[in-house]
Amino acid sequence: MISSITSPVVSTTGKTRLQASLERATARQGPSIGQWLEFPGYSLARTVAHLGADWVLLDCEHGNIDDKAMYLQVGAISSAGVSPIVRIPASEPWMMKRALDCGAHAIMVPMCETKEQAEAIVRGCKYPSSQWPQGMRGAGAMFAPAAFNQTGREYLTHANDNVMIIVQIESRTAVENCAAIAAVPGIDMLFVGPNDLASSMGYFALDHANIPEVQEATTHVLRVAKDAGKYAGHFALSADVAAAKYHQGFDFVNSGADIVALTSWMTAEMTKLRQLTDASAVN
Repeated sequence: MISSITSPVVSTTGKTRLQASLERATARQGPSIGQWLEFPGYSLARTVAHLGADWVLLDCEHGNIDDKAMYLQVGAISSAGVSPIVRIPASEPWMMKRALDCGAHAIMVPMCETKEQAEAIVRGCKYPSSQWPQGMRGAGAMFAPAAFNQTGREYLTHANDNVMIIVQIESRTAVENCAAIAAVPGIDMLFVGPNDLASSMGYFALDHANIPEVQEATTHVLRVAKDAGKYAGHFALSADVAAAKYHQGFDFVNSGADIVALTSWMTAEMTKLRQLTDASAVN
């Protein structure tokens, strides 16, 4: 181990803040909490990482975060003693490699729908070893050790145990196959994507919270994850929703996203100012 100052890990073997927070959630001592970033920027990531989160997720699927920004932001987050998570655009091996090699403590893979897809994801994330002979990850992670406060040798020794794999269950097909997906060794968490799940069922995405079929599917995924001994996560845009999901049984929740916070606050403030303009026009 290199340093104990503002370390993103909590043990000499590289156990991450994310892992520790999920253990806390399993003991029902509070959820694993984080924030979602859509914007690029080292300073933004560093600022958000100091707000009390266990982890900060970089959304490289829907966000404006390219490869260069991902590397910079992972460094900013881990140097604040917080776990960086990267949501990659798709389950392509090269995308997994880039996210892992920059130092992500976990990757989130969207639209995992089958056991076979889950197995391929695990192969792409694991170094070949006696426990993971099917692993296909190449041993060229030059930058990842720093994000774990480790030497290169330490990182290679422990990465298979410390890097977590989160798959998103966000379609009707995925819900139908979630038990088989959860049974795949190496998959650590099932994460419900409620917007796409609602869309796949023929509903308007943003109405998911009020659709019984979507909520029944969500409960099913939660139950399957727990029965398989895996963690369960759910997207949330407020602390109130996050708390409700935790009390429902989910372990891993966010309390918003940078673009939502920015637009919500600025809209509210501009509305107040606009009232002054409107009042002047009336007078």
